[in-house]
Amino acid sequence: MSAIAAALARRAAGAGSQTAIPSLFMRGGTSRGPFFDARLLPEDPRIRDAVLLAALGSPDPRQIDGVGGAHPLTSKIGMVRPARDADLDIEWTFAQIQPGGAAVDTRANCGNMLAAVVPFAVETGMITPTGRRTSARVLTRNTGMVAEITVATPAGPGGERYVSYEGTTRIDGVPGTAAAVEIGFLETAGSVTGALLPTGRVRDTVDVPGQGRVEVTLIDNGQPLVIVAAERMGVTGYETPAEIDADNALKERVEALRMVCGAAMGLGDVGPWNYPKMTLVAPPRHGGALSTRSLIPRVCHQSIGVLAAVTAATACALEGSVAHDLAAGDLAEPEIDVSIEHPSGAFGVTLARDPEDRRRFTRSALLRTARLLMAGDLYVPRSVWDPTTAPVSTVQEIAA
Repeated sequence: MSAIAAALARRAAGAGSQTAIPSLFMRGGTSRGPFFDARLLPEDPRIRDAVLLAALGSPDPRQIDGVGGAHPLTSKIGMVRPARDADLDIEWTFAQIQPGGAAVDTRANCGNMLAAVVPFAVETGMITPTGRRTSARVLTRNTGMVAEITVATPAGPGGERYVSYEGTTRIDGVPGTAAAVEIGFLETAGSVTGALLPTGRVRDTVDVPGQGRVEVTLIDNGQPLVIVAAERMGVTGYETPAEIDADNALKERVEALRMVCGAAMGLGDVGPWNYPKMTLVAPPRHGGALSTRSLIPRVCHQSIGVLAAVTAATACALEGSVAHDLAAGDLAEPEIDVSIEHPSGAFGVTLARDPEDRRRFTRSALLRTARLLMAGDLYVPRSVWDPTTAPVSTVQEIAA
């Protein structure tokens, strides 16, 4: 009996004080967390969110009673299912949970966790690999973003194909090497805000209480970012994440700026949410285009998020932006390779833009890696969710 069938059998019996949910625990890029077949989770979003919080152990900051890693990068979830649109293969919903928070944020993207979606789909039989490399069109339901993702699927001794996680690709922020996951994003502008430049300008000057007027670039090419010169915030931009996390005065200044810029981007009160991400920029030091320190939004990222890197690279290519003023290299061509420096190294992004409209970026491409870490049942208290009350059609669909 498969793990999914066994979990469903326990579910149907309604036995025990806990509910078993089949799950694969996966690393995607520089993030990790449990992945679920979305069809096995409660249909009611309120019950679903309660299940996700219990699974990770939030709102306890240590997440000691769940599988969360007590850090925003390890407090993430993927919910995957076969696509309901014939032009797509897979759809997924990303969930960000803050270790000390009681909210489940499904409004933004996560390009790192996205890297594990197609491997999950192959591992669980949602996609059947047919060649040495398997490609799939994936919809991120959070924002409507579509990506084409390719993974390695070699044949085993018996001819059956599988996801290979071994390879020579190295990404900064992850030890060792692994098989490449190729991700091509299509038309990511305005993923959350509705426009690449939510205010219509490449540079804005905002009034921040206690800080005066601050020049920023407000941009969204897959991830809403506030880009501000690190020097304007009173730091160099080359601090370690630990130094930034320990600087409470800096974090207060950055958060005050985030609140003002969130409203300016049309996002309203962003206090409870994980966006816009705050990106402190400085001239590059290691041969890249730009140096960054990314806050997500109140903890400094050990590297930089995938779509934050795409958006920061886009800002570098926009003449007049805060990032462009500090960036190095030739960024004027229709297709450019942009290296975004971060605390763990650098992140390479290839951007293509419309030669007729230099503010329209048509495609971005990059490499990530992923790995399956563990497979089995993840348990939550039955008091949080009693699956015997779930729609029978859901159980029948998966069992089939």
